[in-house]
Amino acid sequence: MSSQQSPAPFRMPERLFAELAAGGGSAAAVAFLERGERARRLLLLRTLLDRLDTLPTPLTPAAEAWHVLKDAAERAPEPVDRLLLAPATGGWIAHVLRRAHGTASGPPLWAEAGHLCALAVTASLYAGTNAQLRVPLVDGALTLPGLGLARLPEGERGLTVGRARTSGGELTLAGPGRDGDTTSVTVRPGRVRLGSQAERIGEVGAAYGGPTRETSAAAGAGTSSWLPLRRLTHLTSAGTVGIPLDDLDPYRDLDDPLPPARLDAAEAVAWQRVFEEAAAVLAVPGGAGPGRLDPAWIRSIVPWGRTRTAPPAPPTVQVSASSGDSFGAMVIARPSAALALAETLVHEFQHSKLAALLHLFPLLDDDREERYYAPWRPDPRHLTGLLHGAYAFTGVAGFWRDRMAAARDGRAAVEDEAGYHFALRRVQSRLVVRTLLAEGRLTVQGRALVSGLARTLDGWLREPVPAAALARARTAAALHRTEWRLRNVAPVDDSAYPAGTPRLRPDRTSWPDLRTHVFATRPTAPQTADEHLAAGDPAAALARYADELAADPAEPHALAGWIVARATLDPGRTARRMLARPELLQPQPSG
Repeated sequence: MSSQQSPAPFRMPERLFAELAAGGGSAAAVAFLERGERARRLLLLRTLLDRLDTLPTPLTPAAEAWHVLKDAAERAPEPVDRLLLAPATGGWIAHVLRRAHGTASGPPLWAEAGHLCALAVTASLYAGTNAQLRVPLVDGALTLPGLGLARLPEGERGLTVGRARTSGGELTLAGPGRDGDTTSVTVRPGRVRLGSQAERIGEVGAAYGGPTRETSAAAGAGTSSWLPLRRLTHLTSAGTVGIPLDDLDPYRDLDDPLPPARLDAAEAVAWQRVFEEAAAVLAVPGGAGPGRLDPAWIRSIVPWGRTRTAPPAPPTVQVSASSGDSFGAMVIARPSAALALAETLVHEFQHSKLAALLHLFPLLDDDREERYYAPWRPDPRHLTGLLHGAYAFTGVAGFWRDRMAAARDGRAAVEDEAGYHFALRRVQSRLVVRTLLAEGRLTVQGRALVSGLARTLDGWLREPVPAAALARARTAAALHRTEWRLRNVAPVDDSAYPAGTPRLRPDRTSWPDLRTHVFATRPTAPQTADEHLAAGDPAAALARYADELAADPAEPHALAGWIVARATLDPGRTARRMLARPELLQPQPSG
């Protein structure tokens, strides 16, 4: 592989674009997106190498490191290609380019640029070639992307320079020790699959040839000279598939580099359990429509926040994110429930697909003005954010559509909850699609994509949903929009503003969406105003909202509930006006 390659132009077949525009996508469509990401990655890498040519560094110069990597690619093209196209490698390239443009921060630039040396060492290990490079060490450790982390016994703290020598798949790492002497370690890196005997007994390194220390210095208590990259596994008809559970790579997150945050063994095993269960949930036979995801398409999962099993994980995903720089990767806070993880995997992979499409086609002309309503956000969004949300939640709606269909065997409670989520996300996504189509800022490809989503959602809006679930979904959608306007839109006459672009409040703040999950199931013993409304008793809910408003007549959460409950009890012109412009019931904000 050469950074000087000029990838040949390629054209997306119409059938693959149509699959993606509908919100889904077959394995062939995903593979095409990956080819596009490969071409983009090589172009960015060439730009980066040009930038690094003149960078002063105590490490092996970029050109020499690239030569080592190219030699390895000639002997082992597939693993080295996967290394360069790994999500964390994309994150590194994008981050260092931002550093070069002054739009990101981090450790000394030579150290971040020196990650190329770590990539070269890893490539050499894959290929079994011989190489010697000066590499950056952090606290005596070197991350080997896609493999793991090598750590010197009693290595010097902070950022230092080490020497890495590879031969026949073996690495010898040397660098300064805490006592002022040089310390070294030799490892034969290997990856571990969660649930293996090595992981269960906690002797991961020994199971793969293990580290041998070439100094008498002992590693610190509770440390190991080799930490392998763990992999989440699941069985498919083609065999066992492994996905990196990346808690080591410094560029595994969305932008700034992070130190390793090694999961303890019990937390890693908990990830394996819930992932296996989530993969089973996603194993829906037939078709490649929206909401269908082959877990093998995921390129890495980055655990967020917790490294131990205590306290117990919540049932829902509290945090998840993805980046267009890191195709197929997702940062996720582990839930205890497999269904929640499966939904999040679908959601984040939808973002990856759309980001890849945006790299291939200009889909819209976005002025980046944050003024639009997004039914899944507390704040106004720009058009690109709307498009991402519509695409992601169309996939989520399809996910729940499959769950609802699978539950039509007598599991009424499951069908009801799945029906609620399907009904809620389809109507919210269709509302955003309407906004995108009405704004007139879509390109030809963008209009084709959004029109494809509209066709999918219009078909789904005609599909039956359990009546109680449908009623709760409509109520939840009205509540979110009403509260969003109360918190974000100034209570003034906005007739002078373009349609769909209301004047925003200067005092708006973020707020939690407390209702989407409350309304997911019908309360059997309602106590709060929200629970009475979810249970289908708007009169009882109205009385309780009125009690809350007696203390604070403009409190947005209670006022939104009161407006929706009142409109449910007494539909008509007055109710429609209140729902359309609920902010007019509030005083103008100060300032």
